[in-house]
Amino acid sequence: MEATLEAHLFSGSTLDGYTSAVWHASALLADRVKAVRQPYSGASVAELQTQVDAVDLDRPLGDTGAALHEVARLYLDNAVWFHEPTYVAHLNCPVAIPALSAEVLISAVNSSVDTWDQSATGTLIERRLIDWTAGRIGFGPDADGVFTSGGTQSNLQGLLLAREETLAGRDRTDAIPRLRTFATTESHFSVSKSAGILGMAADAVVGVATDGTGRMDPVALAAAIEDVRRDGGIPMAVVATAGTTDLGRIDPVAEIAGVCESQGIWFHVDAAYGCGLLVSVRRRHLLDGIERADSVTVDFHKSFFQPVSSSAIVVRRGETMRRIAVHADYLNPRTATVPNQVDKSLQTTRRFDALKLWMTLRTIGSDRIGDMFDTVVDRAHEAYQFIVDEPDFEAVAPPTLSTVLFRFRPEGLSVAECDALMPRLRQKLFYGGQAIVAGTTIGGHYWLKFTLLNPNTTMGNLKDVLDLIREIGRDMLRNEEPEVAAVMA
Repeated sequence: MEATLEAHLFSGSTLDGYTSAVWHASALLADRVKAVRQPYSGASVAELQTQVDAVDLDRPLGDTGAALHEVARLYLDNAVWFHEPTYVAHLNCPVAIPALSAEVLISAVNSSVDTWDQSATGTLIERRLIDWTAGRIGFGPDADGVFTSGGTQSNLQGLLLAREETLAGRDRTDAIPRLRTFATTESHFSVSKSAGILGMAADAVVGVATDGTGRMDPVALAAAIEDVRRDGGIPMAVVATAGTTDLGRIDPVAEIAGVCESQGIWFHVDAAYGCGLLVSVRRRHLLDGIERADSVTVDFHKSFFQPVSSSAIVVRRGETMRRIAVHADYLNPRTATVPNQVDKSLQTTRRFDALKLWMTLRTIGSDRIGDMFDTVVDRAHEAYQFIVDEPDFEAVAPPTLSTVLFRFRPEGLSVAECDALMPRLRQKLFYGGQAIVAGTTIGGHYWLKFTLLNPNTTMGNLKDVLDLIREIGRDMLRNEEPEVAAVMA
């Protein structure tokens, strides 16, 4: 019995089984990808639910190959393929092959980078990448940071650090209900979620007006801060966004930094989306002022083309991270003389995800990554111009990064009718499987959204998606109520 169990565990004595399983998995994947012609199979939730429910998890197949074939049928045959050029929905990117080779090492060795005695060089590689990222941001030698699971966790940690800095020397019971964070309605939902997790009041996130283009208005910010102080609140943090989810807008970081510096408020920049600009030769200036932030969120698994997950929180002054350090004698005692990353992480056990970025940088370099990100931004500008020239489409505004909001609205279709049609059109497009776009609401109206993170997506691909949307839209209108169908008569 013991021999049977050991045969399924990775070790020096089971390498034949390991290499066979990895080869089999990669071969199955390659076969499926060769046959992929669209981003989704079109299968319904009910169809897939039936297939998954039919599996008896208490009756193992007893063979890795058989299990892989079952998974290929359940998962690969119905996966959403981000590398397909007509997948233009969310902030999901095709991934760099060097990073995939790193995944093989990460999974098998299974290092945990919370302490030195579980990771050794893994800790040093992660710290070196944090230093490199801090340098790209413009932080000095006192900077620090840690890899995280994603932008939501990075934003949470940034606000946690802001809370602890603000509470220093204050009565916590009295102060916490009065803490306030400032952000726009375009900020990521994780800002409000973080406020709740941190035990702040229901109205702790104060909305700041935008300038009409979706960017935070620094004058309105200063006024909002004064209003909070006047009402007895305690300004805790300002969250600027470098790449809003819907419009891809970049808040005026330098001006906001000036307000925060004059008011003595923690300044956090959520650059989960726009962090690709850190390695852009042509557009790095769009992040000018980010070096004045106290903390920055970066998502390498968005605009650095890394597999999920690969994110980080980076701070300008490393000492601020020590406010959240908790020591355990069995793990990271205060007397430790080696670097233990758990001192500054919200997680304990943590994958060595930094190796993926390391492999990518060492193989293709930062300039190539920046070029790929610039390519998708260029494509978004081309797409916007094409859309506004099409008589039966309309767009919200010119893009800043790589998102374009638009909708199919032929002449005679009212705004209300268009709002009702768009979400149903998007759903029908998804279950057709040929293309996937996102959808969102701006100003009370529903829009479709191209989110471009694939450098291999061409204008030809996007024109094909628009033609498909037009075709589906016209077909749906012909089958609507008589007054709506008359639009297509």
